[in-house]
Amino acid sequence: METLELTEQIITAPATQSISGSKAVLEAFIAEGVDTIFGYPGGAIMPIYDALYDYHDQLKHILVRHEQGGIHAGQGYARSSGKVGVVFATSGPGATNLVTGLADAMIDSTPLVCVTGQVFAHLLGTDAFQEVDVVNITTPVTKWNYQITDANEIPHVLAKAFYIARTGRPGPVLIDITKNAQLQMFDYAGYTPCHHIRSYRPKPIIRKEYIERAAELINSAKKPFVIFGQGVILGKAEKEFKAFIEKGGLPAAWTVLGLSALPTDHPLNVGMLGMHGNYGPNVLTNECDVLIAVGMRFDDRVTGRLDKYAKQAKVIHLDIDPAEIDKNVKTAVPVWGDCKETLPMLTKLIEAKRHTEWLAKFNEYKQKEIDVVISKEMHPTSDEMTMAEVVNILNELTNGDAIIVTDVGQHQMVACRYAKFNQSKSNITSGGAGTMGFGLPAAIGAKFGAPERTVVAIIGDGGIQMTIQEFGTIMQTGINVKVLILNNQFLGMVRQWQQLFHDKRYSFVDIQSPNYVMVAKAYDIEGAKISHRADLRNALKTMLEHNGSYMLEVMVAKEDNVFPMVPQGRGVSEIVLSRDQV
Repeated sequence: METLELTEQIITAPATQSISGSKAVLEAFIAEGVDTIFGYPGGAIMPIYDALYDYHDQLKHILVRHEQGGIHAGQGYARSSGKVGVVFATSGPGATNLVTGLADAMIDSTPLVCVTGQVFAHLLGTDAFQEVDVVNITTPVTKWNYQITDANEIPHVLAKAFYIARTGRPGPVLIDITKNAQLQMFDYAGYTPCHHIRSYRPKPIIRKEYIERAAELINSAKKPFVIFGQGVILGKAEKEFKAFIEKGGLPAAWTVLGLSALPTDHPLNVGMLGMHGNYGPNVLTNECDVLIAVGMRFDDRVTGRLDKYAKQAKVIHLDIDPAEIDKNVKTAVPVWGDCKETLPMLTKLIEAKRHTEWLAKFNEYKQKEIDVVISKEMHPTSDEMTMAEVVNILNELTNGDAIIVTDVGQHQMVACRYAKFNQSKSNITSGGAGTMGFGLPAAIGAKFGAPERTVVAIIGDGGIQMTIQEFGTIMQTGINVKVLILNNQFLGMVRQWQQLFHDKRYSFVDIQSPNYVMVAKAYDIEGAKISHRADLRNALKTMLEHNGSYMLEVMVAKEDNVFPMVPQGRGVSEIVLSRDQV
């Protein structure tokens, strides 16, 4: 009997094999369901790339043209797919070129696992060739980072990395692996995904009494108002959120990153919050009696002056990150937890209502904005085309089903204001960091993350020149991305501020552009440039119907401004509709 038991133990004991640290990295990716990696090789990460040579049938590697392009592509992939984006870079400048993307992903809660190569462990601290202390450099812009010097650590450290990146409030993780650890052979017993870390609680404990108090406030409210952010999308709680507002008859407005969590044509969707948001949601923030914030962080672009923000309202704040509660706006009821879990609990307790008169007030402000701003933007009488009319026709041609990826600037605000979306994960933009150069590589990543969907990158003539080299990534991969350049021959948003607040002293915002059609052609990408309204619809249709990537440059008004606008230093209810009111 004892012999039999011993035999069974031998058979069921975990089998070990000797593999390299580099191979262990790739085995971890496969176990985590990774299918796409964005990266750029170099000396310190060469062993991992050597191992990758044997995994081409299991892992797709996208060779970008710059590490910043790689991490923005990883962000686009994560945002469109809902998975963790994976990025490779070498040591030194390769690693430091990731920093901007890490900062962007950190503030926008984008799950990434970045693996950087590092010099041999015995050279650490000697200022060796391409040695940079990437761990200390990236500590402020990562959710977690770690340096591996021994291959035995690779399986469990990467398991922690993926778990931390995707759970709770998501974010970027960076793992720095020395070259000796990549080359080292060790006894590999397999990969076990991580489901618990003793010192890490990704989801705070839900307190039922706070749910009940929140429901009481909502039920007694005469003018309730919901503001929602990307937390609804990250929590995969779109259905739960829709059920919540529909039962309560609650008007709801979105932050830039919350856009597409609720269809834009939903009758309770009252528009966009913030500096260039819609008129009604901003003004009525300071008239509501109960303000329900779901998965958003009350950043300054949404609140304007905090001492003038919603002082009359009792604030309910639903968030998975306890650090966001009371950080900027004092709450009456904090609701900690994953909104996919807390929203149904709250929905169950609220009363079915309509708030017809209150909702009508939003519609009144909407009509005023249409009369003063939107109609003129959509149907201009001047010969110059506006960004809004371009986006409007794009809406008609895509039926609100495309993924729109924007860079940063006036075109971004116009696209966020006017783009129409029917499904979630459709608006991909750089929110908190406002990173110019984000658009093109993020669109490439978004297409790899959602290959069945149409992806349109809307980019300004400034932002496109920051990462234009990623046309090379499009050329080499054959990915189908539509690139729409809205060219106003200025760094438009900076120019708008200089016009409105600096006496039209246009200091270094008059930016010249290359012949984009010729540049695209050099990368085997078809393209066209138009300057007349009569050509717009057919040009957009040609772009969308073209079999493969396509670049369309549209010349738009040089000194057109984005309104409404909450001028800096003012409260949200002091939003203005025209230049005369600034």
